[in-house]
Amino acid sequence: MERCRWAEGDPLYQSYHDQEWGVPVFDSKKLFECLMLEGFQAGLSWITILRKRENFRAAFHHFDPDIIAGWGDAETEILLQNAGIIRHRGKIEGAFSSARAWQLIEREQGFGAFIWSFVKGTTIQNTWQDPAEVPNTSPNAQALSKALKKRGFKFCGPTITYAFMQATGLVNDHVITCPKHPKNQGR
Repeated sequence: MERCRWAEGDPLYQSYHDQEWGVPVFDSKKLFECLMLEGFQAGLSWITILRKRENFRAAFHHFDPDIIAGWGDAETEILLQNAGIIRHRGKIEGAFSSARAWQLIEREQGFGAFIWSFVKGTTIQNTWQDPAEVPNTSPNAQALSKALKKRGFKFCGPTITYAFMQATGLVNDHVITCPKHPKNQGR
């Protein structure tokens, strides 16, 4: 068996693939962090984000939305000087707006429950034979993107939301030859 091809070649990718990618995440704040990192990744490679993830966590107070929601121009200027993160004004300010939107959803129903409602609370198990079959979006991701944007989230287009769904285990896109695919667990 071989792991998903995208995870080959870099030990950081391999570790992320083997220990995190596709593992269901239910915690509201952890889901928020994952969604924010996916948004910062837009236009870049995921390895860039993985290499800067700890810097992001430090700069954004572990992506605590209750802290970030109160940030504004002063924090933007500080973050724009931080070479350890992606210094994109729109993405930084988008994280602040998204944190405020997270607070509303969290109060109403819980962010985790909101996110998981787009897959009816159960991981979508795919059985892709070849990595080329794995899509970059889905109707579920498109619906999630639309709902997030309507609530005030930024940088959450359907490609970003699909990657987020893959990363947080809402969708299992490990190819069937990968040891992390559920049918291979326990072998």
